[in-house]
Amino acid sequence: MILVLSILGLVLAMIPLAMFMTNLPLFCVDETDFAAHAPMESDRDRRVSVLIPARDEESAIAKSVSAALASHGVEVEIVVLDDHSTDETATVVRKMAASDSRVRLIESEALPKAWNGKQHACFQLAAAATHDRMVFLDADVRLSPGTLWALTRRQDKTGVDLLSAFPHQETGTWLEKWIIPLMHYILLGFLPLVRMRSSTHPSYASGCGQLFMTRKSAYTTAGTHEAIKSSRHDGLKLPRAYRNVGLSTDVIDGTALAECRMYTDASQVVRGVLKNAVEGIANPRLIVPFSVLLVGGSVLPIVTLAAAIAGGKSIAVFVSIAGVIAGHLPRAIAAKRLRQPIAGVLFHSVAVTIFVFLQWIALVNHLCGRQVAWRGRNET
Repeated sequence: MILVLSILGLVLAMIPLAMFMTNLPLFCVDETDFAAHAPMESDRDRRVSVLIPARDEESAIAKSVSAALASHGVEVEIVVLDDHSTDETATVVRKMAASDSRVRLIESEALPKAWNGKQHACFQLAAAATHDRMVFLDADVRLSPGTLWALTRRQDKTGVDLLSAFPHQETGTWLEKWIIPLMHYILLGFLPLVRMRSSTHPSYASGCGQLFMTRKSAYTTAGTHEAIKSSRHDGLKLPRAYRNVGLSTDVIDGTALAECRMYTDASQVVRGVLKNAVEGIANPRLIVPFSVLLVGGSVLPIVTLAAAIAGGKSIAVFVSIAGVIAGHLPRAIAAKRLRQPIAGVLFHSVAVTIFVFLQWIALVNHLCGRQVAWRGRNET
């Protein structure tokens, strides 16, 4: 029985490993290298409206706006929407706007019924954008100087309608280091990027809500953020809205393009995972197969290894060791290539266990009608 389980664990570990190795070179595109060589002078043919929704972001907003203002090779405007902040977010942006005409601050209207706060903010920002090309940027994301130029280059070359990039995720606390890098493991281990780029089928929708680039015509055709107005998961739902109307989407590595500290402590990590999990893995259709794949490939080999050693089953020991290596190898490669913390590799099986457990809690919360508050709102 131990040998059968060890073989099963090895097989389940090999599935995301094979997909990860296939996807990684497709994910890490050349544009991330070109970003470092963006021309110093702005290109008036490359105009970009950087749109930043901000709610209680006084500690991060200045760095985000300043980084966008330092962009090379493009002409930028930065529009920040103050979404009823209770801190000094608006004051910080007003001071920056007073010293640089490329910065504008707009105040959010009241949140309409059935709208998510971020989606409503982005909807208003798009209406205020002057340029055709728009970048939706989270307030805690800091762009590299050549990022916007590199992304416009990528979009022009591929013709993709909605382009997303995963910023480098800064981590501090132990749970951040364990959990945050899992989003790359899941993306690259279970989404076939070749199929994503050759098809507009909604099932291949994926992106990072921290950084999106699009044009107004495509954005309007997709139904704007109104198409996902009640969603908390724009990283998944906005690309799906584009694909629902036959438009193309893509997601690339943004390790060299931007940096972001998504959460700052363990409690934020837990609430962050819980708040939109139901729109991702934690739904009745996906949670069982994903639980089997994640736990089976990342945790089961360790369990069978311990059991095989205790039972003196030498063949099962070797198979289990192979399973452990296969299960952890994607995290080790990501730590090297995507500058992720080594702690995430060492504690990968623990991280997966916690992550899957949180998915089930999110599903139970949803079925019981409970929703995690975020930014002081239950509806966002």
